[in-house]
Amino acid sequence: MARGRVSLQELVRRRTRAGLVARSAERELFRGNFDTAPEDGRHRFLFHVHGTAGVGKTRLVKEFEHLAREQGALTAYVNETSGSVPEVLESVCRQFALRGHRLKDLERMLATHRERRHEAETAALAALDPAPDGAPSTGGMALARAGLAGLGLVPGVAPFTAVLDPAQLAHGADRLRSVLAARFRSHEDVRLVLDPASVLTPVLTDELNAVASDVPWIVLLLDTYERTGPFLDAWLHDLLTTDRYGALPDTVVVVTAGQHPADPARWGTFADFMTSLPLQPFTEAEARGLLAERGVTAEPVVAEALRLTGGLPVLLSTIAGTRPAGPEDVTDPSATAVERFLKWEQDPGRRFAALAGALPRLLDADVFAVAADCDRDRAEELYAWVETLPFADRLGGRIRYHDIVRAPMLRLQRGRSPRGWADGHGRLAQAFRRWREQTESGRDTGTLWLDETWCELRLGELYHRLCAAGPTAVSDTLRDLVEACDQGEALAARWVRVLEDAGRDAGRDAGAPGVSAWGDRLSAALASGGTRAVLDTLLDWAGHTPLPVPGRLPVRRGGDEPSTTPGGGVPAGPPDFPGDPVGTDPMLWDLDLAGAPADVDWMSQEQARLTTPADVTLPAPLLARIHRDRALAHAARGDHTSAVTELSGALALTPDDARTLALRGEYLRALGLHAEAVADLEQATALDPADAYAWASLGAARLTLGHPEGARTALDHALALRPDYTWALVRRARVARELGDPEGRLAALDRAVAAEPDSAWAHCERGDALRAADRDREALAAYDRALALDPGYASAYASRGVAHHRLGHLDEALADLDRALELNPSYAWARERRDAVVQHRDG
Repeated sequence: MARGRVSLQELVRRRTRAGLVARSAERELFRGNFDTAPEDGRHRFLFHVHGTAGVGKTRLVKEFEHLAREQGALTAYVNETSGSVPEVLESVCRQFALRGHRLKDLERMLATHRERRHEAETAALAALDPAPDGAPSTGGMALARAGLAGLGLVPGVAPFTAVLDPAQLAHGADRLRSVLAARFRSHEDVRLVLDPASVLTPVLTDELNAVASDVPWIVLLLDTYERTGPFLDAWLHDLLTTDRYGALPDTVVVVTAGQHPADPARWGTFADFMTSLPLQPFTEAEARGLLAERGVTAEPVVAEALRLTGGLPVLLSTIAGTRPAGPEDVTDPSATAVERFLKWEQDPGRRFAALAGALPRLLDADVFAVAADCDRDRAEELYAWVETLPFADRLGGRIRYHDIVRAPMLRLQRGRSPRGWADGHGRLAQAFRRWREQTESGRDTGTLWLDETWCELRLGELYHRLCAAGPTAVSDTLRDLVEACDQGEALAARWVRVLEDAGRDAGRDAGAPGVSAWGDRLSAALASGGTRAVLDTLLDWAGHTPLPVPGRLPVRRGGDEPSTTPGGGVPAGPPDFPGDPVGTDPMLWDLDLAGAPADVDWMSQEQARLTTPADVTLPAPLLARIHRDRALAHAARGDHTSAVTELSGALALTPDDARTLALRGEYLRALGLHAEAVADLEQATALDPADAYAWASLGAARLTLGHPEGARTALDHALALRPDYTWALVRRARVARELGDPEGRLAALDRAVAAEPDSAWAHCERGDALRAADRDREALAAYDRALALDPGYASAYASRGVAHHRLGHLDEALADLDRALELNPSYAWARERRDAVVQHRDG
């Protein structure tokens, strides 16, 4: 009768588990928990494993998963590859589905979350992004996320949150709440964007309750908790200890594993329901047991192994795998792990494979085939063997050498053959680049940063280029880092980490020049001040932090006046509605932000310059990009003075950059410096005649200076380039008003609302034009539409109040004008109109 066959992978797992002869107390404690009913006071719902690197946490967590499955449990294992609560839930869904239990409702809700978040960023972008192009600018998306961060969107998606004043951000948050409430179909959609965990987690608990009827236990294992804990710990505490997310089935058991003990301030009251499992290096008895299991029993050999390893499991496993015959065969595995292992391996291909497998940070069969530089069949055979090595930790479908063993492997290869080292990393870099380019084929480049596969491939490419000391590897990585900062702190951390990893693995003295210094400095900056500090550090390191501009530029202040005042003049302030290229939150126009930037810490800057590697420079376009990003952040909080300063720093580096000139011109216009704005904008349009944004801003500045004909010419240029440019159409309507062309004014606004039906600003401006044409009832309909889109729009209330007054609806007029003043108590025009209504009513 034929023997039942098992898979190669299962044999690997069995052989790996067979080596786990120690930790018997921890294993028995965890296994015995399944013999204890949940209502029994001895039952534990949370196990927290903690200890230093190399002590065997991941191996024990994997053993726990195996023990749980032996008890029929449905399990999911999560590590640092998940960067947020929604990503953790997506991983759980995928793993449960592979085991025949789909969480369909949660899967649908996660898909909805991704869609709604994109819609929310687009809505925020409409209010905050100065870019007029069809595709959102990266900096604009960062500002959109910063605005959403003021609403509580978590975790780590707001690169410029630290720049935004909390009071100002609160104003913007109020405005965005109104916009999102009008855009989305339900309050739950709004919450799904603002606080996804509060919506997704109750769905998770419902799904787990349904699954609990089919399986005896549900076990969630959260590894590398030192990295995932910052965003998971508070959520997990609420999930296990409160009713915020609903009732969990009592058959749920959670395992967390990290380098640090559980936070007593948070988990102290849960102590009777959890077990802390501090892992120490193996005791002598445990170490001897592991060595004996591997056939190492001779006392002199065992004594030397105990002395050299300090009881660290991964090092003991490495020594045991070499089958040493005498103490002279036992040397420090952290220094000569590969040599000692290969001494007993006669196959030269395997010897080379063990070394080659250390080059990548993570291995799968495809990556290994490139690293081993052999044909596919041989690579498959060697990879199957590498999977059995005692220091090869399994992470899903991939493996990673333990750091304690990988580090000496890398040192060995660097020292033995510097050219072979560079060739191996160069070969891997080319492979990662090829795979990355395949994922990019036919796709919008703006979406790639949201693609986990693309990010992994790009990071792999950069890591190997840095290790090979490629001539542009550092500058390319830093350029990417600036982009990653726009995407949020979690992604920026991964780009900083690749600099740290490459600097360490390539050797601080032998690696790409300056890699270690960059990694250390940027990691400290990210930890202390987030992505803003990273960008500041890059500029400080380059010695290019701009000085504050002399004196104090004026900040134009304005009320919430509609686009026409009683006398028909141009209002004092800008229309504070979504669509203005200035990109400010409307509420920020009432804040005095004229102060110059804070004094520069010159001592810190000088220290930074002294530590800059002499042979590493940052390209001028990259530094200019950072200045532009900082300018966008300042503009988001209404501080156009600082924004102009940053853009001047960018122009000192790239003086002929048309886009930067256009932005500075627009911000100068926002500050009321119209002549200076016109100079910048005329230069920008000369450099790039196809920039509709610059033409539109130039038209607005010329109009304010009293040159309507020149304004019309500029705006017509903008509209020829982009016929559906809503902001330019509204400004073109204002030009028509100044030129006494009511038909042209209304025609431009009809085009504006057709191009952007969800623009409250365009509908309000159209209402003003209809009211000026004595078509008050039609004007009311336009104002109604504006307020349906933006319930916090003070100017629309004021204008609708005036239309009601003209129609004799005095009560409605007073109600609207009162509401306008409630939203903006300093709204002088609305107060004048209200006084007129009261006088009319009282005779």
